[in-house]
Order: sequence, then structure tokens, then C-alpha cells
Amino acid sequence: MTRRRTTKVATALGALVTAAVMALSVPGSAYAAQGVLIVNGRDHRDPSGCFPVPRFPSSVTNHTDAIAEVHTGPDCTGQVEELVYPGVTYLTETARSVFIL
Repeated sequence: MTRRRTTKVATALGALVTAAVMALSVPGSAYAAQGVLIVNGRDHRDPSGCFPVPRFPSSVTNHTDAIAEVHTGPDCTGQVEELVYPGVTYLTETARSVFIL
């Protein structure tokens, strides 16, 4: 094999391996918790991301397979006030948002 051909094969093989590694290692953005997250009586099926808590007092009921984080700030900022495990309802007078992955 000539040097030029060896370089092309190595480059192509390297690109293929890199693409395969990236496809397997990058977490999919399509992942969502399975089940229902209920915030103030509103159902969110197979939720993912941040949800506002629009009024006080509020309730967060977690019927998913993931843990929900209740935040003191809007847009899932501020401190984590509570971790709501699957099967648990949390009542709050200070939460502003809920994050679930």
C-alpha cells in the first residue's frame, strides 16, 4: 500500500470510530421520565425538563420513574427545596419550579 492510501484509510477509519463513540456516549435529549408528573393538578405525561409552579400553595405529585427536584426560583434556579421521589406528593408554599429528567 502506498503512503497516501494508508493515510486515507486511517483517516476514514478514525472518522468512523469517532462517530460511533460520539453516538454511544452523548446522552439522548429524547429521554424523558416515564409516567405522570402532576403540578397543581395539571398532568405532564412522560415529562422532561423544567415546569413552572404558578401559584401558592402548590403540590407536586410524582408518578414517574425519576426523581423531581423542587426549586425555590423560577426556571429551575435557586436552591433545591425538596426531592420528590416516585409515588410521593409534596406540598409547598415557596416553590417556583420543578425539574425532572
